[in-house]
Amino acid sequence: MTPLENLHYAIGELAYAVARADDSVQKEERKIFHDIVETELHCKDYAFDISGIIFQIMDKDQTDSATTYNWAMDEIKLNSHYLSPKLKKKFICVMEKVAKAFPPVTVSEQSLINKFKKDIAVINGDPVYYEKA
Repeated sequence: MTPLENLHYAIGELAYAVARADDSVQKEERKIFHDIVETELHCKDYAFDISGIIFQIMDKDQTDSATTYNWAMDEIKLNSHYLSPKLKKKFICVMEKVAKAFPPVTVSEQSLINKFKKDIAVINGDPVYYEKA
């Protein structure tokens, strides 16, 4: 995968962690999650289905939200040179939409989103890279 695809995959995992923060992800939530990820991250531009891959991996691994969060943030930092301000806003939007998909937004979901906003605020991409993408 390219660095930009890695960033999208990482935010997909974070969005899944948000969806699962209040319990397991129900069938209806899977459909909404898939639609949000596909619409917001433009997955149809890639040769793979981000949300489908995420469901397969996360269902198999059953990792907790903290582990998923740490892995995804490491991936974002590793590929941060492609992280534009516009992409950061989009990532926050995706996480918020996933949390709001099945009201109410729980304390654990909001806490994860707030942590993400704080952690991503200090990561700055390099215009040399992200303006080419």
